[in-house]
Amino acid sequence: MNVHDSEKIAGILCKEGYVPADDPGTADLIIFNTCSIRQKAEQKFFSELGRTKSLKKKNPRLKIAVAGCIAQQQQDAIFRRAPHVDFIFGPQSLHRVNDLIRGVSHTAFDEDNPLMADSELPVLRKAGGRAWVSIMYGCNNFCSYCIVPYTRGRERSRPSENILREVEQLAQSGFKEVTLLGQNVNSYSHDTDFPGLLNKINSVTGIERIRFVTSHPRDLSEKLIRAMSEFDKVCEHIHVPLQSGSSKVLNLMNRGYSFDDYRGKIDMLRNAMKNLSITTDIIVGFPGETDDDHKDTMKALKEIEFDGVFAFKYSTRPRTAAASMDDHSDAIKSQRLREILDIQDGITLKLNKNLENSILEILVEGISENDSTMLTGRTRTNKIVNFRGNSSHITSIMKVKIVKARKHSLLGSLV
Repeated sequence: MNVHDSEKIAGILCKEGYVPADDPGTADLIIFNTCSIRQKAEQKFFSELGRTKSLKKKNPRLKIAVAGCIAQQQQDAIFRRAPHVDFIFGPQSLHRVNDLIRGVSHTAFDEDNPLMADSELPVLRKAGGRAWVSIMYGCNNFCSYCIVPYTRGRERSRPSENILREVEQLAQSGFKEVTLLGQNVNSYSHDTDFPGLLNKINSVTGIERIRFVTSHPRDLSEKLIRAMSEFDKVCEHIHVPLQSGSSKVLNLMNRGYSFDDYRGKIDMLRNAMKNLSITTDIIVGFPGETDDDHKDTMKALKEIEFDGVFAFKYSTRPRTAAASMDDHSDAIKSQRLREILDIQDGITLKLNKNLENSILEILVEGISENDSTMLTGRTRTNKIVNFRGNSSHITSIMKVKIVKARKHSLLGSLV
């Protein structure tokens, strides 16, 4: 979601005559688009921001801005710690970037912007086969650990005609895959519901793959599961954050479902789609999580066998309900995180090995980050595949035979 916000900021600036700079040292404007979902992100941001002070001394014309959720939360702290910052703006104030760069204001913050869902902002996307499309903004869930409702406001959905028009334009520009974005896409609601929106996008000529993130387990309906199985362009992958295998901890997190509820939804998904890949999020060391609760989470991983897990140590966030709870030591959280990752690494490798010698369809994304002699792409089930090919294959959908499974990727050869 932050990456897509950055594409919108870049789109606005390009209309103002700016062009992307390859090197911060040559830039006239540097914008930090920040995330505050975890403390580590804040630490990295302030460290990077401090390095720009010397750039401003060398180039007095340089403007430095801070955007995103840290800006929304900590505007006073930013100016205090980094007086070389020229302006800051929150995630619901992207449309006001023009005013800021023209010096109309020093800050721009909307606590809850009802116009966000109807604002059609320009987007500067990198050329390629995949694109992100926002279908809604904000969140109404107020999970006890999460800062998002306080930084991105209340839940608001874009009109389906606006979304459909954007997807059609993407198809005309050569994009083959769209990922629909929302804090909880399952609760999309405007002139249609989320299954209805998928139905409309499924009919767009030129779009061959549809993905979406994120799905809240509580709102994962039988209607949506049926739509996923019926619409041929919807990929066989879903990300459904579990967060904990303990119903007690899920209640403390204010997630709105028990582990049994979650497990029932997973069973429905797998009964409807036999080759479905499922990934999830896990938070370890949440306040009140006992050793037995942690064991419940490890047991859940072994029972469900997710294709992949994003696991994080709990990080206290200001203004959230969990901020007043007694936290665990970092040593306990680190140990629990290692145990979770060790279990999941074995599961992921086992599932990936089951794909060896199979032939899979991948959308080629570009040059592999780890080996410049290889191309990389993704299967419909969101598995990363690296293989030898040439640049003419980029953005194409190709068939690849899987020759070797690795923990976090697959090695293939073109068929």
